[in-house]
Amino acid sequence: MKMASFGLALAAAVTGMQSGASAADLVVGIATVPYCALAQNARLLYVEDNVRLTSEVVRLMDEAVAVADSPRWIHSSRPAFVWASEAKVACGKAYGYLRSSYRDDEYLNKCECFHARMVQYMN
Repeated sequence: MKMASFGLALAAAVTGMQSGASAADLVVGIATVPYCALAQNARLLYVEDNVRLTSEVVRLMDEAVAVADSPRWIHSSRPAFVWASEAKVACGKAYGYLRSSYRDDEYLNKCECFHARMVQYMN
């Protein structure tokens, strides 16, 4: 019985990935549900001062790096490490764009979203 359920979940995951779902989607039964509502409307988008925005992105990135490097979370059964890894990449890209005086909304959204997911799984 469990193998059949696993097979259905795996088939749904593969089908979801083929239909354009992202790796940050959660397979629930047959449907896929986005974790961060397509990672939109982050509070970071409303920070007008680029110095303050850069500081906040670096803070989120540093926290994600600390979790991704921590043996406690690397060896945990909770997915905090996965989200920390995603957050450090997204925040790193957002930071790189900010250093070039470009505000990339997609990576700012992802940075905040993935960091929030990381924190959620840490608590």
